[in-house]
Amino acid sequence: MSVLPIRMFGDPVLRMKAQPVTVFDKELRTLVKDLTETMIDAPGAGLAAPQLGVSLRVFTYHVDGETGHLVNPDLTLTDEEQFGPEGCLSLPGLKYDCGRAFGVVAKGFTMYGDPVTIEGTQLLSRAIQHETDHLDGIIFIDRLDPELRKAALKAIREAEWADGTPPPVKLSPHGGTFGTAR
Repeated sequence: MSVLPIRMFGDPVLRMKAQPVTVFDKELRTLVKDLTETMIDAPGAGLAAPQLGVSLRVFTYHVDGETGHLVNPDLTLTDEEQFGPEGCLSLPGLKYDCGRAFGVVAKGFTMYGDPVTIEGTQLLSRAIQHETDHLDGIIFIDRLDPELRKAALKAIREAEWADGTPPPVKLSPHGGTFGTAR
């Protein structure tokens, strides 16, 4: 188990659709443990395998004191929407208001191959949707309205880490959401 470097915006692996996990072995369990340690160390509310350069459909989350993971997620979203701040460990220091479904039912598997269902609202729902987007090559700024997305892309170009060197991550005032505080 290790804390590994997180891939930054611009890394091609973040734009690829991750492959389904087909083998539930020691290597997968090590990946889940590395994802968890890296996420907690960052700190973040979630981390997907592509953010560590591994193109597999697996992510971890840490929301409201609960830590978990999901392999090969399949989501059902509620019709009710929420709008709130969202950031990403692959875009450190940036946070923008983003719309998401208020609730989610996520079905998938544990790292041992056992079926599991996770139900969540608010921040847990946001985290699950955000991390599943990573598995589909989608970054949260893709979900912003055009003007806000334009501002986000400008901020990315001007970010200290745009050269590939991430700054230290700061604890969010919202309890460690998906990235850093502004």
